[in-house]
Amino acid sequence: MLNTRDILETIKMIREENLDIRTVTMGISLFDCISDDPARLEQKIYDKITRTAKNLVSVCCELERTYGIPIVNKRISVTPISYVGAGLSPEGFIRLAKVLERAARELGVNFIGGYSAHVQKGEIAGARSLMESIPEALTETSLVCSSINVATTKAGINMDAVREMGEIIKKTAYLTRDKDSIGCAKLVVFANIPEDNPFMAGAVHGIGESDSVINVGVSGPGVVAAAIKEAGACDFSALADTVKKIAFKITRVGQLIAAEASSRLGVPYGIVDLSLAPTPAAGDSVAEILENMGLERTGTHGTTAALALLNDAVKKGGVMASSHVGGLSGAFIPVSEDRGMIDAVKAGTLTLEKLEAMTAVCSVGLDMIAIPGDTEAATISGIIADEISIGVVNNKTTAVRVIPVYGKGVGEVAEFGGLLGYAPIMPLKKDSCADFINRGGRIPAPIHSLRN
Repeated sequence: MLNTRDILETIKMIREENLDIRTVTMGISLFDCISDDPARLEQKIYDKITRTAKNLVSVCCELERTYGIPIVNKRISVTPISYVGAGLSPEGFIRLAKVLERAARELGVNFIGGYSAHVQKGEIAGARSLMESIPEALTETSLVCSSINVATTKAGINMDAVREMGEIIKKTAYLTRDKDSIGCAKLVVFANIPEDNPFMAGAVHGIGESDSVINVGVSGPGVVAAAIKEAGACDFSALADTVKKIAFKITRVGQLIAAEASSRLGVPYGIVDLSLAPTPAAGDSVAEILENMGLERTGTHGTTAALALLNDAVKKGGVMASSHVGGLSGAFIPVSEDRGMIDAVKAGTLTLEKLEAMTAVCSVGLDMIAIPGDTEAATISGIIADEISIGVVNNKTTAVRVIPVYGKGVGEVAEFGGLLGYAPIMPLKKDSCADFINRGGRIPAPIHSLRN
């Protein structure tokens, strides 16, 4: 039976606390598009995407009108393109990136992900060519997102790929220097990449997925922050219960939209991703949640413990609300997309080192962090290696999305616009790690990976 109080509470969440569906992402397999004729491959990819997702945006708009719940992004993810175009040259992959861009524009979606490769133990020819093409591909497109998985707990860390990604990020930043190096905002480096993640830039349609699928990413930092504020000076057990209860309600909204989108599109429902994804809007901040717990400012002592409690409680509440929870699921801490994080960086309370510590207990990793444009490629690779090692050793997903902003230094601000927000340039260590990065080879998998 419908409860009037619950209905009014949901309306309040949407109108006053920024509750929304952050993304409905359709995953599409491109394996049946593979062809040894490049022109035929391009046409088949375009046709498959536009045919499968032709009603995605219109159905999402219908759901918004029906339920009054904003759906901020409509997105597509595809099979990692390095597999689909395995025989192509870098120039051939750039042509595929433009095909993805054309399909995304035709459909009216916000982003398309899957310009990706998995290289945790080595690089097939297709992966090598795709990686080489990334700077130009992301410069010549605006909706295409790229992700590279350089490590898993079972395989260890491919340090050759880590070194290459530092150079690729540096080149991408240079080629998009006229837009504050925004190309790097569409490029993420992973350990233990999930194959059902609906969030960009890391969304791919995994090789174990069905031909097409609907994955939904919910959000609601403002709702959680308001609930914690209302709970007042309760103890930690009560605080965790507060977060669990509100996470349950948020996830039920996501479950509803996922099921309805699946039914109307005739596409299987995959997962709901529970991640608390902030925006630059006031009141839509993960940092504000942490500060409502009692921290004077995010980044001060106690921040990691507060984030650990939040992440765990969100997952516990979410899994009770949906039988199919997946993706990343937890709390995101992207600097440029969270006004509270931005303020903490400006105040000097939140540093790169503290962010790295926080990633040991949250969902993703070092995300949307602007660094000086003159940062060496080896230093970027060192940042990647540090973060990826946290994921490998702890058997969790971690990722790095850093943006060396050409022409800008510490204290200046990079402007990305929209949900990507803006970010103060953060300082880095001055000492070199080049000799370490240039050793090459693989860092072996941790001993606890031997579970068979």
